[in-house]
Amino acid sequence: MEKITKKTEETYTIKNWWTHLVVGILFIIGGFWVLKTPMASYLALSVFFSVMMFVSGISGISFALSNKNKIHGWGWHLAGGIIDFILGIILIIYPQITMIILPILFAFWVMFRGFWAIGVAIELQKFKVRYWWISLILGILSLILSFILIDNPLFAGISIIFLTAFTFFSFGLTQIFLAFDLRSLSTVLKA
Repeated sequence: MEKITKKTEETYTIKNWWTHLVVGILFIIGGFWVLKTPMASYLALSVFFSVMMFVSGISGISFALSNKNKIHGWGWHLAGGIIDFILGIILIIYPQITMIILPILFAFWVMFRGFWAIGVAIELQKFKVRYWWISLILGILSLILSFILIDNPLFAGISIIFLTAFTFFSFGLTQIFLAFDLRSLSTVLKA
């Protein structure tokens, strides 16, 4: 009987929860950097955005694949990771394109991440994770912001520095709360 219990514990242990924490911290640092250097070249912002997408993609894919048998909604993480990874590579290879389409690309990325955060919140609620609603609220705010950006690309282009910082903070906080929720969920499932 002891071996069965031990096997169950191993089956439900959430691995690599800390990857969300690292990505969250990187996005928050990125948000401060954007606010601190608002006059930095548009190219620097597009390169930074591209690298952040790439790092987020690798992290999301790694997390999803290492937990596909443990998390019911692991597909949300995999989809987010794949999209971020592909966009990151394209944007790193073609920075000129990034400069031209950054406001619209940014708006759709914010929209996708809003849906992602809502999907994660729904999954966390199923496990009765205490702060699942924070991911839900940040996801809804991201969706609202994405619709504003899509509706008014000129506004997006003019204010992209501040909107980028806000979105980096929002996404960073979502990742950090998710990391600690996954860590506590792992502890609950082991008990």
